[in-house]
Amino acid sequence: MPPSDTTATANTDTAPLRGVRVLDLTRLLPGPLGTQYLADMGADVIKIEDTGAGDYAHPALRAVCNRNKRGLQLDLKHPDGQAALVALARTADVLIEGFRPGVTERLGADYATLSRHNPRLVYCSLSGYGQDGPLRDAAGHDINYTGYTGVADQIGSAPDAPALSNLPIADVMGGALTAALGILAALYDAQRSGRGRYLDIALADGALAGAVVALATLNEHGATRPAGGDALSGALACYHQYRTHDGRYLAVGALEPKFWQAFCEQVLGRPDLVQWHRDPRPSQQESVRAELQRIIGEQSLAYWRERLSGVDCCVTPVLKLEETLTHPHFIARGMVRRTMHPVYGEMAHLASPIRMSGHTFDITRQAPLPGEHTREILRQAGYADAAIDGLIANGIARTA
Repeated sequence: MPPSDTTATANTDTAPLRGVRVLDLTRLLPGPLGTQYLADMGADVIKIEDTGAGDYAHPALRAVCNRNKRGLQLDLKHPDGQAALVALARTADVLIEGFRPGVTERLGADYATLSRHNPRLVYCSLSGYGQDGPLRDAAGHDINYTGYTGVADQIGSAPDAPALSNLPIADVMGGALTAALGILAALYDAQRSGRGRYLDIALADGALAGAVVALATLNEHGATRPAGGDALSGALACYHQYRTHDGRYLAVGALEPKFWQAFCEQVLGRPDLVQWHRDPRPSQQESVRAELQRIIGEQSLAYWRERLSGVDCCVTPVLKLEETLTHPHFIARGMVRRTMHPVYGEMAHLASPIRMSGHTFDITRQAPLPGEHTREILRQAGYADAAIDGLIANGIARTA
């Protein structure tokens, strides 16, 4: 198959994580996205997949969660495959795995084993519920983690209308971001102390740790409010989404008095509504909400965008992602990149949201095909070509 590398134009010599090597044994979304954050900042991330199903994420998802990495396929159930992983771990800075608790011990790929060969190794285990506790062995997905942590209970416009999000909260916030944060902290310490650390990152823990707004309500009132009943989930008319005449939505976020006043007077032409901004009576909020829906529902989204032009009031359109990708602001911020993958085809990418002096984000490699860089990586680990040929012939390693 053709290689997936693109021409490298980023300033890789000044990338903040240049010289850092990450062995990525994860699949699907949380782990691959977390390591992509590291790869985007210059880390050499080696995506290690088994010689069977490998990372069975949908191809379109795989393509946008694995850029700037290299690909290797190894059979870690075979002693020779385990030996190859040890060889790689000797010079790696980070290893992240996403198996259920206990699996890496059976594969000889656990922290106790690999840290003997490399005491500086930062080793991250990323799992649904963590390495201990009653739920450690339970299977799960984002919907389960948010369900257990009280997060799903707070999503939606009403208690009888729970909502699902196409931005997986536990996977992204609880897993990818939390793992990347923990890895960077441990990596910094390893460079100072010469000793690595073991990280136990649970998606459920990460989701729970972000539930601070609901926790504030609980601390203050002794109980959370149902979905749609708290200040940021729909209780206030000034912080709500309203349907337009053409079936689109306006996001009204006028929490501060000055924004609410500007919205009512300059956009709606209804100065009489200013006085009811954050009236504590639910009945009054419902009355204002109904009136706003009536007014906004009489006109199209285009009409309201025109009315809002030049008015600073924290009211915006609710865009579709395809509209966002063509919005002048995000284009100017460099948040949208388009590439042509030799297998997956033309695709849009969301750039790294981290901007810093001395480093410019770029896509230097497309998402690797399974095993695309197997030979290259094993050579760097000290394997002669004949030895690599033997691993491939015996099915212990594979190439694209």
